[in-house]
Amino acid sequence: MIKSYHSNIMKIYEKIRDDDKKALGLRKEEIKKNLPEVLNIQNQIGRLSLKLSINILNNVSNKDIYLKELHQKISDLRIKKAHILTSNNYPVNYLDMSYKCDKCKDTGFIGNKKCNCYKQKLIKLYYSNSDFKNMLVKNNFDNFNFQLYSSTKSEGNPTSPRKNIEIIASTSWKYIENFSNCSENLLFYGSAGTGKTFLSNCIAKELIDRGFLVIYRTSESLIKDLKDIRFNNSIELEDILMNCDLLIIDDLGSEQITDFSKTELFNLLNKKLLKQSKMLVSTNYDLEEILKCYSERISSRLLGEFTLYKFFGEDIRIKQNIQNKNFK
Repeated sequence: MIKSYHSNIMKIYEKIRDDDKKALGLRKEEIKKNLPEVLNIQNQIGRLSLKLSINILNNVSNKDIYLKELHQKISDLRIKKAHILTSNNYPVNYLDMSYKCDKCKDTGFIGNKKCNCYKQKLIKLYYSNSDFKNMLVKNNFDNFNFQLYSSTKSEGNPTSPRKNIEIIASTSWKYIENFSNCSENLLFYGSAGTGKTFLSNCIAKELIDRGFLVIYRTSESLIKDLKDIRFNNSIELEDILMNCDLLIIDDLGSEQITDFSKTELFNLLNKKLLKQSKMLVSTNYDLEEILKCYSERISSRLLGEFTLYKFFGEDIRIKQNIQNKNFK
């Protein structure tokens, strides 16, 4: 699936260029019919420009004067062409190729580097008809219900579950607003059903809507991806995991923890931290369980390189389900 993204995007660019060429052809036909002199001038400019290019490389007598004269003739013809077009209510650039993206000329690349418009097409293609996109229809800030959290301070915690989630949600908004200018990683931890995945999805929805590429993986599916990268040399998959704007790893600890999974998880975390490529990890483990279940190298990075947010309170999934049944 990942391998098909690039080829599909290249087909999109090819269609854009074909459409642009056809549109330019129609504009030329219109000008040929209404203002044939303009096309004659454009042809003269083309011939003189070619002559200029050739003579820059050749040794001709009085070269500087000759080239200056050619430049002047081309300039005069362009002014004349522009005057005729504008006098007849046509834009000056009416006979120029019209690009959707002037930076890459609708190729998707500036040199060997992918253009920003390539990324926008990748985001649109990646999320089209995806389960994650469908999930974000419900899991977003518009549907965030703080009333599901108790306002009573719970034992062993500094504040009530509601106040706690309000603080985390507010901090998450600041994270979203400052996303382009920070390299902060987030770790959401705490008991099941306290809103970690929901808030992760809320953050993802806002960032995707702002044009960022967010990749969501459960820890189990991430390990499968890392196996694919290791044993099948999935370069495209590795690229999208490493270079996305935000990688969300959901439900860390639910995967089968093996020597392989720990090694590959460490390698991924370490590479992304070195690249300052942002991550959001959620887990039902408390901090002691993370230290116990994962190697020191992994736990050190999770607890030392991530901003930690503890979620606590009742299981709001169960609470919401009960409310929905009572409502019916």
